[in-house]
Amino acid sequence: MDIISLFSGAGGLDLGFTKAGFNLVYANDNDEVVWETFEKNHSIVIDKRSLFDINSSEIPDADGIVGGPPCQSWSLAGAMRGIKDKRGQLFYEYLRVLKDKKPKFFLAENVPGIVSRTHVKEFEKLIEKFSSLGYNVTYKVVDTRNYGVPQERKRVIIVGYHKSLGFKFTFPFPTHSKSGLETLDGKKVKKWVTLKETIGNLPEPLPAKKKNHANEKLEIPNHEYLIGSFSSIFMSRNRKKDWCDQSFTIQAGGRHAPLHPSSTDMIKLEKDLWDFNSANPEYRRLSVRECARIQTFPDDFIFYYSRVLNGYKMVGNAVPVLLAKKLAEKIKLDFSKESL
Repeated sequence: MDIISLFSGAGGLDLGFTKAGFNLVYANDNDEVVWETFEKNHSIVIDKRSLFDINSSEIPDADGIVGGPPCQSWSLAGAMRGIKDKRGQLFYEYLRVLKDKKPKFFLAENVPGIVSRTHVKEFEKLIEKFSSLGYNVTYKVVDTRNYGVPQERKRVIIVGYHKSLGFKFTFPFPTHSKSGLETLDGKKVKKWVTLKETIGNLPEPLPAKKKNHANEKLEIPNHEYLIGSFSSIFMSRNRKKDWCDQSFTIQAGGRHAPLHPSSTDMIKLEKDLWDFNSANPEYRRLSVRECARIQTFPDDFIFYYSRVLNGYKMVGNAVPVLLAKKLAEKIKLDFSKESL
């Protein structure tokens, strides 16, 4: 089945779908930071224009549309401007392409803030619009840990199947849980994946060069970390998880990258104020490669950048590959059953 990708970023969502057997025939993103990374890893030329400037007739037909419209406008950590922000309005450009192309299915991903009290009425309008375009719509706030992703990351997943097909998407059963004791259809689920399992075998990375420029040569691609001070926002929370835990959410900003599990524990001084242990101040941010592993990118997926901050940006903005693959496999299974 062919898919087109909108707001592709580095292509975590697309990689999950192609690993599940889908064929990527078109991709779009106007952020120049991602272009080289996307094209070299996916072997497809990316349409570098803003979706505002692309006529639907210029986009090839496909069985499905996938993509995560920019989420900063809906983020609880941001200004929460939603549809008032031009980036928030890109969701309606996604709808415009969907209306014109009429694929068999679509999948959209966004942050939990889109269903927050501030934005829930606008979100309900979006769901109604998807339905009015002829789709049976299912959505859910997904905890990525339940699908083998080793981080505390929740995302809203919206999937629609065209009403003419006569069936509706249901989310796949979780494959993991906190205890690992639950059984689904007689099968035991696994425990949430830990940081030790994910990054425990990586050697110590290199610090970024002066002004956080990338190192020219690394034994393990992208295994380098941001240097420099920590902001007051960073120091307002604990930023360190232990080896047996799952990571905090990997964000798009390198200055907000969590601390490596080998770092010294942070000390809480008062509400919204933490500090490093001055008696044993051993700490560093996770490397770009460590963040990529936590986002379930394979090690042979290389991120191309000259500034290390852009490496973190691409990794943090991506949909975890393993989550995308699980969703794609369920969609593929649904359509294979219907074709029998």
